[in-house]
Parts: sequence; C-alpha cells; structure tokens
Amino acid sequence: MGTQKFCLALDLKDDAQLMAEYKAYHQEVWPEIIQSIKESGITVLDIYSVGNRMFMIIEANKEFSFDKKSAADANNPKVQEWEDLMWKFQQALPCAKPGEKWMLMEKIFELK
Repeated sequence: MGTQKFCLALDLKDDAQLMAEYKAYHQEVWPEIIQSIKESGITVLDIYSVGNRMFMIIEANKEFSFDKKSAADANNPKVQEWEDLMWKFQQALPCAKPGEKWMLMEKIFELK
C-alpha cells in the first residue's frame, strides 16, 4: 500500500465568532498552502471538529516526514503567514509544550 496515517489534535479558542471565521478560512485555503501540503507527500488531509476540539487525519506517502515538512514550511513565507494567521483562532492543548500546536495522537485501537 505504501501509505502512512497520522491523527493530530488541536483546540480552537472557545469563541463562536472565531470558530466560524476559522471554518470559513478552511473553505478557501490559500493555493500556496494546498501546494505545500501536496508537495510534502500528503495525499489526504481532513480536519474534523467537535466543540472547539479539532482532529486532523493525514495520509501520506512513505517519503513523508514531519521533520521534512517542518523544514520546508520554515522556508516558505506563505506557509508562515498562514500559520501566524491561524494562530489567532487556535490554542494549544493543555498538555502541549510551549510552541507546540497540532499534536500527534497515539493510536490505541485498530479493528482487525
């Protein structure tokens, strides 16, 4: 199959107006952001929300790594602009370290 799957979590600020704005931005994600995601090896990226909690599900090819994605993002001014803008709406999970945003979730069950 040759794919990897990752699930991540992050919270939005618990404010109805901000949550609505965040969702609106994700109806028209900037093309440069979509391009950077695809170029990193990500083939599927879905975001779900309940209340102010968000879950991101990523499927990526075997060449994908978060380290490579982070390095590419650090050198992409448009991605940095998007991330800075999104932080207006986001807040770290209570268990996050300083500066940590989307946190990788541990898989604890798989139906076989």
